[in-house]
Amino acid sequence: MTHPQLPLRLPPVAPDQRLAAFVGSEPACHLLATTACGARPDWLFLCGPAGSGKTHLLLAAVAEAQATGRAVRYLPLAAFAGALEAGLQGHAHGDLLCVDALDAIAGSAADEEALFHFHNSARAAGGQVIYAAQATPSLGVWVLPDLVSRLSQCVRINLPLLDDDGRREVLSRRAALRGMVLEPAVLDYVLRRVGRDLVSLTELLDRIDRASLAAKRRVTLPLVRAIIEQT
Repeated sequence: MTHPQLPLRLPPVAPDQRLAAFVGSEPACHLLATTACGARPDWLFLCGPAGSGKTHLLLAAVAEAQATGRAVRYLPLAAFAGALEAGLQGHAHGDLLCVDALDAIAGSAADEEALFHFHNSARAAGGQVIYAAQATPSLGVWVLPDLVSRLSQCVRINLPLLDDDGRREVLSRRAALRGMVLEPAVLDYVLRRVGRDLVSLTELLDRIDRASLAAKRRVTLPLVRAIIEQT
């Protein structure tokens, strides 16, 4: 049986996944940026609920590392749960390793063992790792005490969910990076009709951007209303 391999190369990180588009803790952004470029030796553990920006920050770290010429890999564990040993094969070497969605393999003894050996191999190779998970490293979630010990040694960054003002700022920043202006009435309507999930909001922003370009018109409330009603 063959197992899928993690990608060796990354596509360019989109502008709205960079640090400039992130809304949240400025100290956390600074710590992430200085770690990603190699200015400090920390290993990081991003922790927060779904929608708190963990994947955003990991991809932003990838972009920061690439800009300084570091060898970087983004390793999304969710797609390789149950076959992590094969998925991580050969990926423990690099200047920076960004490991996403640890929750997907928590509780699997075999996958946790694979992550434990990956962690030790990356440490021995002199690289850095930034992990991301919803849950903190504890034996209530993980079954391998040695892995919990290793993960607990990382500098933890706790990411809370954004409130409505924060989500509004996220949409405004991401729109601005695309050359769009979202009026307050548009933002209010979107947050009322679409909900608070940042993934859904970002997908809607993609649709608005495409529709605005196709129609060669600015973003208005009637345009956004029509897009939402079509879904």
